[in-house]
Amino acid sequence: MLTDRAVRLFRFVVIVFAFAGVTGSLSGCAGWFGSEPLRVNVAGLEPLESQGMEARFNLKLRVQNPSSAPVDYSGVSVDMEVNGKAFASGVSPASGSVPAFGETIISVPVTVSALTALQQIFEFVSREQYGQIQYILRGRLAGSGIGGGTRFTDQGSLSIPFPAVGVPS
Repeated sequence: MLTDRAVRLFRFVVIVFAFAGVTGSLSGCAGWFGSEPLRVNVAGLEPLESQGMEARFNLKLRVQNPSSAPVDYSGVSVDMEVNGKAFASGVSPASGSVPAFGETIISVPVTVSALTALQQIFEFVSREQYGQIQYILRGRLAGSGIGGGTRFTDQGSLSIPFPAVGVPS
């Protein structure tokens, strides 16, 4: 028969292993099996038809899988900051698979409010570096695994092409 102390010790060990299991599953299975995390980068931004007081864009994400196992996904959500301020957000029900040691492009429609766009334009014009904006993209590639998907972050700068403006003579 087990003593009271042995029962408490057994419960403690079970709780520690349960906590470790939950913590590990929340951080993703990649660490458990030695897999590399997905790499997600902004591949492009195209204008879409806008509605009302908002602008819409098609954000193209390049998702690379440096692992030896394919990654299935069923939905994408993104939030984008520009120059340190919230700028755009979007979701897509896109589903598919990123092949092992492969890549795919996923399109996500994002929305920018007119007020946010105006604030960014005024800040952009007041800056000394025309044509470059700094961004941070955070998102989630939803999946059916234990952790429910993969979170990602990408940051960098985007070039804004301006047409040549001629001065009349």
